[in-house]
Amino acid sequence: MKIQKKQTIGENLLYVMVWSAIILVPVLNSQMMAELHVSIENVLIAWWQIAPYLLIFLVHNTILAPRYMLRHKYWKYLAGNIVLILAVFTPVYFYTNLPGNLLPVNEAGEIRRVSFANLEMYWNVVLALFMNGANSGIKLMYQSIRDEQQLEALKRQNMQAEIDYLKYQINPHFFMNTLNNIHALIDIDPESAKNAVIELSKMMRYVLYDSGSEQISLERDIQFIKNYIELMRIRYTDAIDIRVEYPRDRSSRVSIPPLLLIVFVENAFKHGISNNRPSFIHMQIECAEGKVKSTIVNSRHATRENRRNKAGIGLENVHKRLELIYGPKGYTLDIREEAGTYTVKLEIPILHA
Repeated sequence: MKIQKKQTIGENLLYVMVWSAIILVPVLNSQMMAELHVSIENVLIAWWQIAPYLLIFLVHNTILAPRYMLRHKYWKYLAGNIVLILAVFTPVYFYTNLPGNLLPVNEAGEIRRVSFANLEMYWNVVLALFMNGANSGIKLMYQSIRDEQQLEALKRQNMQAEIDYLKYQINPHFFMNTLNNIHALIDIDPESAKNAVIELSKMMRYVLYDSGSEQISLERDIQFIKNYIELMRIRYTDAIDIRVEYPRDRSSRVSIPPLLLIVFVENAFKHGISNNRPSFIHMQIECAEGKVKSTIVNSRHATRENRRNKAGIGLENVHKRLELIYGPKGYTLDIREEAGTYTVKLEIPILHA
């Protein structure tokens, strides 16, 4: 609605400017009328000649074009144009040639005319048809612009709806895994389970109040990841090597889409950690050249190789979200499996408000 209103205002402003210029021509430039002196009488004569065209334009612009031309009723539109022009110029023609009319006359008793409007009836019809054609062209142009902008707005709305759908698909998947972790702790270590619930509540606040926006500061997203890691530390032993490096000085001024990085961190814990084998997760985040670069390297155990080849909901969704937000070539995601390690490298442009 806002787009349509703006375009309508722009179109009407164009018409006002054009007709203002036409109306002011007799006042500002008498030489165009082939008159030696400008007088009120000469100006009124010119306006008398212009008035039928203005009337035709108003009816065409407000009734014929919107009702018939823009709705593709072209035969009715053409017939309406001809009827309108003849209905306006026929009375004008007969009145002009009627003895005793009130139009000004010269010394020879002939009706005074301005040269540019001293046209025969058929020329008036042709000129009016040309004017309506120009008006139709302008209306079609603005209608095309409105349709294109509305289509783009609809695409953006659909894209955002799909992004939100994918994002909120991640949340149940994520919390299902987390609750399973807490459930496993209740019988083993009730105190640790209580601490896990506290960490989970911090994460839920982020999901409920922050992740609903299109972008979030890197600092808050990193804090969410740190809360998740603390939750995982409660479950796993201290023997697991977990390291997180991030830019502390710039993270509050950099924005990224929410709930992107956590998918890879969760995946690293889910598939790269073993309670009876040496395991590690190393995550490095840096900001450089207008991009956020994230590298996650975790241990890879042969017993989990088969599970590793099955893409989960989180990874599938993050691929779709990245393409929707940045386009197929607007980001870099490199996933490599090597002997004993699994590496994920992600580069995304910094978002601007």
